[in-house]
Amino acid sequence: MTGMTHLEPPLLAEATPSVLHQLNLCNRRLERLLHNLRNEHNAEAEVRDIARDVIRAVDINPDVALACIFLSQINGMYAVRHCIETAVVTVVIARSMGMGTGHTLTVTAAALTMNVGMLRHHEGFQNKNAPLSKEEMAIVRRHPEESADMLRCVGVDDDDWISCVLMHHENDEGSGYPAGLASPEVTLNAKLLSFADRYCAQVSARNYRKSILPSLALRNLIEDREAPVDAQLAACFQRELGDFPPGCLVRLEGGEIGVVSRRQGCSSGLQIHYLRDASGALLSPAQPRCLGDGPLPIAEGLSEDQASTRFSMKQIWGAQASL
Repeated sequence: MTGMTHLEPPLLAEATPSVLHQLNLCNRRLERLLHNLRNEHNAEAEVRDIARDVIRAVDINPDVALACIFLSQINGMYAVRHCIETAVVTVVIARSMGMGTGHTLTVTAAALTMNVGMLRHHEGFQNKNAPLSKEEMAIVRRHPEESADMLRCVGVDDDDWISCVLMHHENDEGSGYPAGLASPEVTLNAKLLSFADRYCAQVSARNYRKSILPSLALRNLIEDREAPVDAQLAACFQRELGDFPPGCLVRLEGGEIGVVSRRQGCSSGLQIHYLRDASGALLSPAQPRCLGDGPLPIAEGLSEDQASTRFSMKQIWGAQASL
């Protein structure tokens, strides 16, 4: 009996791995790897290993993985955190598109390494309150090539991976950089990476601005005439993330405040955990409500400041969102 008692905790922990914990581990591993990339003897295998762990974390519970982004729960320097967040969104969309295992791993690895060529500049750019200078813009426009060159130098010879990194700022009609390529030369994988990159850049807070609400970020990208997005990908993002993805704070039509805990695309429909009632009183524990496929009683999305409510992800998603 004593032996059984000692075995129970690790068995329970193994049965409910934490997505939040795994993504933060991936972030720390990636930060160490990217900062020391030129000295790595087995960089390709290391990046692929981190990419597999990101994919596994998303597969455990994609709603928790997405909520980590919108609730800013992946810690570390923005330049690396942004790559992890982009990888998470990339995996969610790749799964929705029925992308094969190999292609999913490749585009995830590309997401983790897309900005390695300007990593040392990235944080400085984040701390600027003024527009980038001509010299700084030149660094930005060169970074896909410099990232690809650095990856080749450390032994990455996967053409699909390199092409994703090279083309993740190219646009269908040729207005992107660094080469001004146009469709059909720009691959679907590169377009997916580009969409996820731009989306995460908008919904994540920066040193110089607050995050943009998911509904506005998605609309900004889909309606951007200067850099039009692929219609197939736009439809996929709308279906999988929509205006109110998991982790999005919302005000209900009745005045209640809540957090979206499950996507509309899931089998039982969108779910919200109510955090405050209509009078503003805190609810403890948070009260889940499945909205099914009927009309959404959501009045608007909210920023964290507007919601004025602090909570841990574990309160909403349980052990899969523990630190």
